[in-house]
Amino acid sequence: MVYDLIIIGAGPAGMTAGVYAARKKLKTLILSQDIGGQATWSSDVENYLGFTMITGPDLVEKFEHHIEQFKDVLELRLVIKGVSEIRKEKTYFSVSIKDGKTEHARAVIIAGGKVPRPLGVVGEKEFLNRGVAYCSWCDGPLFAGKDVAIVGGGNSALDAALNIEKIVKSIVIINVTSELTGDAVMIDKVLASPHVRVINNSEVLSINGDQFVRSITIQDHKEKTPSNVDVAGVFVEVGSNPATGYLSKLIKLNKASEIVIDKYNMTSKKGIFAAGDITEIPEKQIITAAGEGAKAAICAAQYLTRLEKL
Repeated sequence: MVYDLIIIGAGPAGMTAGVYAARKKLKTLILSQDIGGQATWSSDVENYLGFTMITGPDLVEKFEHHIEQFKDVLELRLVIKGVSEIRKEKTYFSVSIKDGKTEHARAVIIAGGKVPRPLGVVGEKEFLNRGVAYCSWCDGPLFAGKDVAIVGGGNSALDAALNIEKIVKSIVIINVTSELTGDAVMIDKVLASPHVRVINNSEVLSINGDQFVRSITIQDHKEKTPSNVDVAGVFVEVGSNPATGYLSKLIKLNKASEIVIDKYNMTSKKGIFAAGDITEIPEKQIITAAGEGAKAAICAAQYLTRLEKL
């Protein structure tokens, strides 16, 4: 079977693209490792039009209910291992899945978002799932009543702190810069929390423990003196990298490995579009990802219409 469109990713960009494609009656397949992407990890969303306050998971649930209305032309399939390759054939694209299956479509939208960026310190890999975590929403309840560290000082770190502050005993934020960065409202909330303390101008040298995490070793940039902080968990929140590892030989990427797109969301390969955080657009927000997903689907539909006329 050859679909009209395959969408890779089911975050805000991918699911919005799916809705717009379905409204154009395009036979569409969404392939994704999860539903919701990074939006699922957000604790409180206060800047998505129509909701003064909603959690990320609740917003994603509404997205999912919306796309269920289009089951006649829209299929959402979870592929746990992800996509391994996209190839251009004569009249369609082949999308290979890591489980060995291959699907085909006349056009593709890549909306795979980003994956967490590792710290790259001693102990990080060794204690993964034994105290080291990358998703506060997913793993926060595992540390109920315990002391934890969050590494990072941007929006992802702030959101993690707000997400788990009422669950854990205490939070220490290890921030490499001189002050927290990101959304001013979130910064105010974090600094006002009695459960959170912030250590600026410091970096994590190692994550330590036995069977589980017991402490981290940090170093102040001025004093250059290492010290240990006792914690039972470490949430790594130092940003993320675009999920483009399998695309470098197919389409043009920028220096940050983000997909380069034109104003029609077309990549350097005709017939392949991209949307959301995986692209070079500067603002990485849920609402902008959704808007880019809509644009990509509209432009993909127009592209397919032109193909039919040739």
